[in-house]
Amino acid sequence: MPELVTVAELGGSLAAIGGAAYLRQAHPAAYWSAVGLPVSVARLLASYSSTMDACGLTVEPPRWRALAVRATTRREVRPVPPRRGLIRPTTTGLRMRLRLAPGQEPADVAASTQRLRHAWGVHAVHVRDVKPGVVELRLVGFDVLRKVRMPRGRTDLGLLRVPVALREDATAYVRDYRAVPHELVLGATLSGKSMYLRNLLAGLATQPVVLVGIDCKRGVELAPFAARLSALATDPDQAAELLPVLVKDMEDRYDLIKARQGIAPDTPDELITSDIWGLPDAERPAPIVLFVDEVAELFLVVSRKEEERRDEMVTQLIRLAQLGRAAGIYLQVCGQRFGAELGKGATMLRAQLTGRVCHRVNDEASAKMALGDIAPEAVWAACSIPSERPGLAVVGDTSGGWSRIRTPNLSLADAAATCRAAAHVAPDVPALADFRP
Repeated sequence: MPELVTVAELGGSLAAIGGAAYLRQAHPAAYWSAVGLPVSVARLLASYSSTMDACGLTVEPPRWRALAVRATTRREVRPVPPRRGLIRPTTTGLRMRLRLAPGQEPADVAASTQRLRHAWGVHAVHVRDVKPGVVELRLVGFDVLRKVRMPRGRTDLGLLRVPVALREDATAYVRDYRAVPHELVLGATLSGKSMYLRNLLAGLATQPVVLVGIDCKRGVELAPFAARLSALATDPDQAAELLPVLVKDMEDRYDLIKARQGIAPDTPDELITSDIWGLPDAERPAPIVLFVDEVAELFLVVSRKEEERRDEMVTQLIRLAQLGRAAGIYLQVCGQRFGAELGKGATMLRAQLTGRVCHRVNDEASAKMALGDIAPEAVWAACSIPSERPGLAVVGDTSGGWSRIRTPNLSLADAAATCRAAAHVAPDVPALADFRP
């Protein structure tokens, strides 16, 4: 009988282990909530002081405290780790704030994230600066980019703000056109550029924003969203006609701003503006987002006449990039490569596209085109994106920071249906009537 009980217990243990392994592989979020969370919390609480000491994140205690400890307990005075706040569990990991000791800085904690990750048995550790002297540790329990699930909560973040992808720290990557007016998206074929563009269009479709497209691949990428587009050019000839209209509209918007600045001297300061967002709601024109898919097609020429047309289009794009922000005109430029070899003006245009998103590329030079001038450390991360993970990308900004993101899967049919349902939201722009698809 004891042998039978032992065999039964062994079978139950093996079944539990097998079930946990299956759950971890097939349903990592459920595994984290059931197993990973309590285990990681126990590890963190049991080893917090020793782990911080091993990572070099402790400091010597104040002299008065050392004297008090020796006088009362005669024990050895140990270094003091950062003061830990409450542990807040989430569906994807843990969050915890640390109050740094005098002389420490957030970079000290960020340099130890790999050690903390292994010590506490989590997938990744990220550090966010909350305020002077306080940082937040975000412990991610599993690879959230393997199967993207956007965070629950508020989806209406305001005009021109779209949650378009998931960051590797399980927070949403929000494309904010007011903060980053223009963006460049690079990536090889089947890397996920179209999915990123699709999510952006579906997110903007329900907002009172003018959507304009230039798709020189005969419209195969943007034509399914024609119901929501106010203008669409499907070849370089049409683009050469559309861009001057956008430049003229930008100049008209600047005239409107100048008229507001020329009001009476007794006008309060808050009514004086330098962009369209300071105009009254009744006078403010609707913002415009211009999507340029496969930008290299605008640069390719085969004759002298086409070269002149190319130079004119590039000049107009550069003007829109340089002056469009204050007029409420924003650029979303996509392509496989974007370097000086495209032709005159390419580098100047790229310099105006402050936001950068780099999907999987075919060579290191393409990654450097996207990220090398704003976040050089991110180039190696872009080069290591595997082909079996379409939609995975590296996003950088002009501050030098970068992170990995992945766009959720959105079918073309669903995105097109969203655009058709929101067709009535499109603002009326008479100047673009001739280009309405």
